[in-house]
This record gives sequence, C-alpha cells and structure tokens, in this order.
Amino acid sequence: MHGPKSRRASDAGAGGVDLYIGGAEHAVLHLLYARFWHKVLFDLGHVSTAEPFAKLFHQGLITSHAFQRDDRSLVPIDEVDVAADGTAVERATGREVKPIVAKMSKSLKNVVNPDDVIQEFGADTFRLYEMYMGPLDASKPWNTDDTIGLYRFLQRVWRLAIDVTTGELRSAAPADDEVEKRPHRTIGRGGAAIGRRATNTAIAAMIEFVNAATSSGGLTRDQLDRFVRILAPFAPHMGEELWHKLGAGSDRGSVAHAAWPEYDEAMLHDSEVEIVVQILGKVRAKLVVPADTDAEALEALALESEKVQELIAGKTVRKVIAVPGRLVNIVVS
Repeated sequence: MHGPKSRRASDAGAGGVDLYIGGAEHAVLHLLYARFWHKVLFDLGHVSTAEPFAKLFHQGLITSHAFQRDDRSLVPIDEVDVAADGTAVERATGREVKPIVAKMSKSLKNVVNPDDVIQEFGADTFRLYEMYMGPLDASKPWNTDDTIGLYRFLQRVWRLAIDVTTGELRSAAPADDEVEKRPHRTIGRGGAAIGRRATNTAIAAMIEFVNAATSSGGLTRDQLDRFVRILAPFAPHMGEELWHKLGAGSDRGSVAHAAWPEYDEAMLHDSEVEIVVQILGKVRAKLVVPADTDAEALEALALESEKVQELIAGKTVRKVIAVPGRLVNIVVS
C-alpha cells in the first residue's frame, strides 16, 4: 500500500506500542492483521507512526502432556484411558497411544486452568512460576508440582519480613558492609535481568538473597523496603501488603508507583573471593584471596598452602592450572 507519507524505520519508535510480545504461531492472525490496519490508518493520517510496534519478541511455547497415535497425530487427553501400569489407550479405537509432551492447546485438552493453581497456591505463586520456568523465548514444559517451590519461597519472604506470632514487622539490627552488599547485588542483578526480559534470572537473584538474609538473621527496615520494591512486580499481592506494613500510618500510595531502588556499583564486587584448590580433580582445600589475584600469584599461594603441601608431600607436581576468581587444579603423580 502506498500512502502520502514516507515510512522510515525510525518512525516506529516515535509512538505506538514499544514492544509486541506474541507467539510465532499467531503472527498472521494477530501481528500482520494489526499491522495492516495500522498502515491503513497511517495512510489516512489518523496515526503518527508508519509501524504499529517498535520491537517484536516471540515468547516460547508452553508444553504439557498429550498422547500420540502411530501415525504421529495427537489425541486429546480426555479421549484417552490410562491403566494402572501406565498404558494409554484411545477410547474410540481401543488402540494404544504414546504419552508425549506437546504444545499446550485447547484442541488437545491439555491446558492447565490457572484458576486451579491459583486456588491452591495463590496468584503470586502462579505468576512467579510462569516467570521462573525458563528464558522467555524458550519452550518450557508445565509441571504444576514445581509450583510448590515458589510457594515456599514466598513463605520464606513472609517469615523474613513478618513475625508470624505477632503479625508485626521484623527488623534486624543495623547490618555490616558484608550484609549490605546483598540488597545492592539483588537490585543490580534483578534490574539488569528485567531489562533483558530474563525474569527467571531476576527471581533466582531474589531467592538467593532471601536465603542469605534468612541465614544472616534478617533485614533492616531500609533493606526490606528496597527488597519489597523489586519483589512487587513479580508478586504484587504480597509486595503491596508488605509495602503498606512498612509505611503504616503514612499515605505513600501503591508500591506499583514506587521508584526502583538505587544501588551502589562498588557493592557489586568483592574485595576477596574464595578459591577452591583441587588435587587430581578433587577439592582438597580452600583459599581466601584478593579478588584481583592473577593466575601466577594464585598458583604460588596454592602451592604454599600448608594443607596442600601436606597432601602433595612426596609427590611430583606435573601441572598446575590456575583460574583467577575460581580455582586451582594441581596434577601430581
């Protein structure tokens, strides 16, 4: 279609939708249909951009259990009887069918109803599981049993923030620098992951943070305030509840309108790191060294270690492989 206005690639970002996320299987009926009508409206002068979407991203398929005939055609799961020994038979034909993992689809009757998961675990758990399954653009198998792990994570968050006996906020004593590094790293990692649409990585960072904070005895009120801001996009109901408990007696609005917390870049890096020392591939010792220790210095420190010297006494060192920041592997004979 030719219109009175020139179309440039740069026009796409001037207005309209910044990001279109949709499955590749819907590209014709959804994406191209919307694009066709947008261009009609552009030619008529009713919209200001030549393209409706500035960027396109295809998410992966969610897969689930289904059944397959010998000719590889698929059978809806409600048309199959499964015996105690696991044998699956198509009811209409009496023929055995093979259980497989296939695209979650209404036609195959293998769709998981979100209402059932929400009824048992809550909407926050359901959201977290969806975002934690894997990279957004990868196909992923649905397994309702795995949602329990995210449910337990939210329980740990609640116990970290709230005294379950009194219902009041818990608050740890002022933290030292080592403890304070954790929220900075979680904010940094989480923000970067969200920017890449790697929600599974952001949630992994939060899980790691909560485990560490629980082990260290809790969070200060300020640390909890920052954590709630990064939790809320993933678990908005719990995030909102904790946000209002933190601001009891004040009117600071919804956490959805709160600014993403700042972090200190210097807090993202360790001044010291723990290095494992392997002898013939097995971990035999650990060293704490400055983070910028190079391979040559790392090798020397490992060989000078009293424990390592005891283990290699009487043996010939054939090779030493030193990987800065990670490990030293010593080959002896």
